[in-house]
Amino acid sequence: MAQSEAVMERDLIRQLTQDVSQWTYRKDIRDEASLWANFRDKLNQNNQAALDGEPITDTEFHQIREYMLDVAKSPYKAALWLAGENGEAVIPLTREDASKGTIHLMAVSNREIAGGRSSYEVINQFVSDKQDADDRERRFDVTLLINGLPMIHIELKNQEHPFMDAFHQIKKYSLEGKFRGLFGMVQMFVVSNGSNTRYIAADTGSNLNEKFLTAWVNQQNEPVENYLEFAREVLRIPAAHEMIGHYSVIDAERHKLILLRPYQVHAIEAVKRASARQESGFVWHTTGSGKTLTSYTVAKNLSLIPGIDKTIFLIDRKDLDQQTSLAFKAYAENDSIDVDDTDNVHELLQKLKNKDRLVIVTTIQKLQIIMKRYNAEVKRDSPTAKRFHGLCIAFVVDECHRTVTPETQRELQKFFCHSLWYGFTGTPIFDENKRQRKGDLARTTEALYGPCLHNYTIKEALQNKAVLGFQIDYKDSLSEDTILTIGEQLGAGSYTALAGQDAVVRERSVLQAFYKNEGEDAYDNDEHRRGVVEYILNKTAGKFRLQAPQGEAYEAILTVPSIAIAQKYYTLFQQYIAEGKIAASVREKCVDFPKIAITYTVTENEEDSIANQQAMKASLNDYNAMFGTKFGLDSLMAYNTNLNDRLARKKGRYKQRKEQLDLVIVVDRLLTGFDAPPCAILFVDRPPMAPQNIIQAFSRTNRIYDKSKRYGMIVIFQRSAEYKEAVDGALLLYSHGGTNEVSAPAFAELEKEFRKALNELKSLAPTPENVDALTDRSAMQKFAKAFQKVDRLSGELQVYQEWEDHDLSEYGVHKEMLNDYSGKYRNVIEELRKSKEDEDEPIAIDIGYELENITSVTIDYRYILSLIQSYMPEEDVLIAAPIEDEAIDNHITKLRETNPALADVIGGFWEDMKQDPIKYKGLDARTVIEMRIEEIVANQINDFTEEWCARKKDVLAILDTFRKGDKVSLVTDYDAYKQKHEGVSKLKYNRNAKEAVIELIEKIRPLREK
Repeated sequence: MAQSEAVMERDLIRQLTQDVSQWTYRKDIRDEASLWANFRDKLNQNNQAALDGEPITDTEFHQIREYMLDVAKSPYKAALWLAGENGEAVIPLTREDASKGTIHLMAVSNREIAGGRSSYEVINQFVSDKQDADDRERRFDVTLLINGLPMIHIELKNQEHPFMDAFHQIKKYSLEGKFRGLFGMVQMFVVSNGSNTRYIAADTGSNLNEKFLTAWVNQQNEPVENYLEFAREVLRIPAAHEMIGHYSVIDAERHKLILLRPYQVHAIEAVKRASARQESGFVWHTTGSGKTLTSYTVAKNLSLIPGIDKTIFLIDRKDLDQQTSLAFKAYAENDSIDVDDTDNVHELLQKLKNKDRLVIVTTIQKLQIIMKRYNAEVKRDSPTAKRFHGLCIAFVVDECHRTVTPETQRELQKFFCHSLWYGFTGTPIFDENKRQRKGDLARTTEALYGPCLHNYTIKEALQNKAVLGFQIDYKDSLSEDTILTIGEQLGAGSYTALAGQDAVVRERSVLQAFYKNEGEDAYDNDEHRRGVVEYILNKTAGKFRLQAPQGEAYEAILTVPSIAIAQKYYTLFQQYIAEGKIAASVREKCVDFPKIAITYTVTENEEDSIANQQAMKASLNDYNAMFGTKFGLDSLMAYNTNLNDRLARKKGRYKQRKEQLDLVIVVDRLLTGFDAPPCAILFVDRPPMAPQNIIQAFSRTNRIYDKSKRYGMIVIFQRSAEYKEAVDGALLLYSHGGTNEVSAPAFAELEKEFRKALNELKSLAPTPENVDALTDRSAMQKFAKAFQKVDRLSGELQVYQEWEDHDLSEYGVHKEMLNDYSGKYRNVIEELRKSKEDEDEPIAIDIGYELENITSVTIDYRYILSLIQSYMPEEDVLIAAPIEDEAIDNHITKLRETNPALADVIGGFWEDMKQDPIKYKGLDARTVIEMRIEEIVANQINDFTEEWCARKKDVLAILDTFRKGDKVSLVTDYDAYKQKHEGVSKLKYNRNAKEAVIELIEKIRPLREK
């Protein structure tokens, strides 16, 4: 029998409080008053010198309280404050005694972990204050306090429930505004059902994305799932404080707090240990697992090590407009890291000369200028040159093979004699794919940097859900029969002899013969390219997820072998669109699909420079017309940055459909080091690349994004046999054996599962109407589980091209029937949500599962709020520009057709925000709407109970459980009603009250069912 939650709490607290330097249990802190009082005590204890022996007065503490309430408005704002100056968060306080002036009180110090003035306490069953009489009282399970501030919050469910129930509970509490006051300081949430444990960075309720729930793994990449083992590894002191203080990063661009994943933490610690031994090495973390973030945190932590004079993060000049530099700026805005992206070599020189121990982000090219200057005879023996030669410098290199060549590294090592090197790569170079020999220069990653300090392969990342696997389709325009026929015609062998050859050998020999005979590649023709364009535009609606709510479809990259072919493709796409060749079925899903761009390097003095410049100028004009921008050949760097931002969709404005791209055509740009989670598809029309380049390119697609994105989708249009061999070899090389776990299942396999799931569903309920007869709780559970499986599998099938050629009628169902099942499923889930105190059998389904595919989508509530959110000013904005967006007005009007009550609430909020946007700065649109809805609901219920003399708790119970056709049992007070309404019989009063409560439900339900 499963442990009760109370027993789990007790055991967790026992684990946290045992041994030396652990948490102290504070049984007495159970409410707001005791929490604030404890925080006051901590401030008094830790600031005796600053307070000059005079404890904080009530008036002063009121000042502190107001300051902290402002700091704790959001997890991001709290994180900014906690980062403080050099890791120390302080509170300004003007003393009540004016002669003592203003002082600064130390609240939390990340420099005093497991010592100094840091204190660690654990509380449980904290009761969150009601905001008003209609608010619900909420009890929190277990919370960890650092210096009196709630920093880590843990919600537990017993083993009869999935851990996701605990996550949904946190989201619910957050949307209800329960994480406010000092609880607004929480930086990390932990959820567990005992057997499965996850953590996630704190955020507002509407922004908490279950995709980012993270499981812990130990240093050997073995999962740590049990909640007590998790507590031993992650929540002990000093690990818990380090997670908050050293292994969290503030992203200033997205206004997000990021908690590092376990493999990132282990890599950072491995680099620390290596630096203590004065050893170099490399970190192998699969592409897409957050290497830039890891390398940034490594650089930050190396700057704290006394034996290292400077930490230099090396970047190549061509990457300055790329995401590495931009990401560093976003991370470093609140850190003591100096992102040097100017052209001023003198500034870099001064930073190398001074004695400040800081991180410098700079280019290879600038360092080479300095080395050249101080290697010259006139300065070779100068004091500055000698100082540089003596510096202990730690070089941190992201994408280490692209940034630093063996020649450049040798040059730097010769100049900076005491350097340590830490390379980061998702695709190390091994003996199997080593560089060509060039003297005695290093040919593999290990030879260049030293041993692998930590590895995290794609296989492990898939197991831990840090990245997605790949679904690879081969859509070769030359069939096997065509290859055999061409081969026979060109004299490569008889049809029969060629058919008996290995597929790769045959394909390679026939294509070589074709090139030798025709003088061109068999795939370099417009007939092949038109087939590719037709496929991309009319056969991949499922892959692009065009049926998704507006702004949530995916995007793609098409990579080709040359700029000339990229330009030909761009022209063909534009012609195809102009001639109206997009299928009506595609247009129905997304009226403005496709929006296409192109990017490549434009040179000045090469043979094809003028032609390329003219072609780029024309495509820039198209881009400017599409998005209202003004880019020209003189602002290509700005264009590429804008294109990157548009594809990444990390900034609010690019979450809107009108600001999004569907497809970008490239040669090599964006295929390495580019992070765009909405990018789900890579179309490949070029010969096979080297193993490391295959993995790099494929990994543009396998970033985690939303629940529906299950794979990175790859479509290969040529040399299918050769590509299959190359892809399998690359996946094998970079996944430590076996490719099965990396690749998606075949369509036939999934389709078989789908048929089986449908049969199971129909065996439980042959028609949607039959679901109403499922009154037994076990039968309802089986139906819900079966329907969830059908929904999930239908979503997986939609990304296969084969699905485009199928009709639901082949499976004995139709779209309207599935939508009817969907409505019944929602009713069943509501019934299962009701608590059953006497229930012995656990619920064996995910109650919080959200349907993704089988549902009628009209205007999406979340999408409208995401559009409004993009206009809500950030916390630090002082003046907001006037707001006008007809698209949002039109969406609200459209929503009014299906849900007028909800449209009225959103419309009122939107109009109010347009009038006074500053009033909403730093707030979350969904939280604002939810609070408005709850206020409206509370007022309507109050009006009803006052009018009909009913009890509020009875009305709330009916509201939560009523289903159409149910009989209503409402407790009323006829005598009280009769005093205000003469001449109404008791019978008529009871009947009218029941009708009125049903009418009330019909008014309220649309506000809650979004």
